[in-house]
Amino acid sequence: MAATSKSCAASDKAGTRRTAQMARNEWIPAAGIAAGSHYQGDQEMKKLVRTSALLAGVLFAGVAGAEINIGVVGSSTGPIANVGIPQKNTVPLLPTRIGGQDVKYTYLDDGSDPTAAVVAVKKLIEESKVDAIIGATGGPNTLGVIPFVAEARVPLLAPTGSAAVVLPMNEQKKWVFKTTQNDDLIASALIEHMAATGIKSVGFIGTADAYGENWEKVFRVGAEANGIRIVATEKFQRQDASVAGQAIKLLSARPDAILVAAPGTLAALPQITLKDRGYKGLFYQTHGAALNEFLKLGGGKVEGTIIAASLMLVVDEVSDGHPSKTIAKNYIAAYQKLHGATPATFGGNVFDAGLLLERAIPKALEKGQPGTVAFRTALRDALEQTRELPASQGVYNMTPTDHSGFDERGRVLITVKNGEWTLLK
Repeated sequence: MAATSKSCAASDKAGTRRTAQMARNEWIPAAGIAAGSHYQGDQEMKKLVRTSALLAGVLFAGVAGAEINIGVVGSSTGPIANVGIPQKNTVPLLPTRIGGQDVKYTYLDDGSDPTAAVVAVKKLIEESKVDAIIGATGGPNTLGVIPFVAEARVPLLAPTGSAAVVLPMNEQKKWVFKTTQNDDLIASALIEHMAATGIKSVGFIGTADAYGENWEKVFRVGAEANGIRIVATEKFQRQDASVAGQAIKLLSARPDAILVAAPGTLAALPQITLKDRGYKGLFYQTHGAALNEFLKLGGGKVEGTIIAASLMLVVDEVSDGHPSKTIAKNYIAAYQKLHGATPATFGGNVFDAGLLLERAIPKALEKGQPGTVAFRTALRDALEQTRELPASQGVYNMTPTDHSGFDERGRVLITVKNGEWTLLK
């Protein structure tokens, strides 16, 4: 893709040079005649006009051949690779020409390591001179890179679950735009279902990082407001192979339901462990579990699980009137054609980043050229002004205080039935 973009840019530049040369050949003599001057004056006029034409041609070539550089950082290896792989695989489906300019994407793998994510982002900023970055995979990795993108004034489109990357809004986070639903939007749907089905007590277990911590905070506020007690709270590390100790504590609290807050297949471990130890209550999962690998790993032990996530998981069951249905189906079809597999919703978060850029870049080009602070600042402003943009996950409406921009159109309630994701009606 990068080679194609460069060849297109080179072709544009060559065409521009030919146009400038033709202009010089045609109107330099005419200028001398029109001046009606003596030979020396004609010569000076020709030099002046020739120089002006050359400068104009160079400037025009710079504008016409400008290339927009987008960096992408993801975790296509390591503990959360099942989240990062569909994100990496989506990059070839992103737009390669926007606003009349070629777009080049540079992908770097951080191996699911927050420190490596910082190294990758700094490399993209300092060496690749990127105009924007899509990444990183996971809350901890994204939180670690925010100070660097803010200092460089490079917009970051974050395909990650944790709302902590955009909330609370501050001078650094104003450069971050989250392409995944905020935790409170997903939590409210789960809490509404709990309240409607008579759930009075819940046990909570989540990852001991930004994802799990923010989910505990958001869920606690919503649960208490609806008269639901959190009777036990447990944490586990992403690299843990066992949560037996945490499961015993949760079982002893005898909650009506369990909420697991973890990304990717990590979400299956607590549920499998609790099922193996005889827990009979209802399980709820966050949108972090929204991938088919969760179903495969959990098997019958995740049957009946309830999650709130984007419509992509059950796109065929969603009403034809949903503004995101056609976009989601087209993305899924394109991904399947390219990779021979169905993408997880995490890939859709990267696809939507491309749609956000496609809407914002033409506006930014009115204020500056790619590779400049003026362009990046205008791009940030244009992203923040996004209104009613339908995408594969929902509809975006960004504001200065909300850099996620989803409403209820960005979630549906889903359950696991016969080993498949099914719309909960």
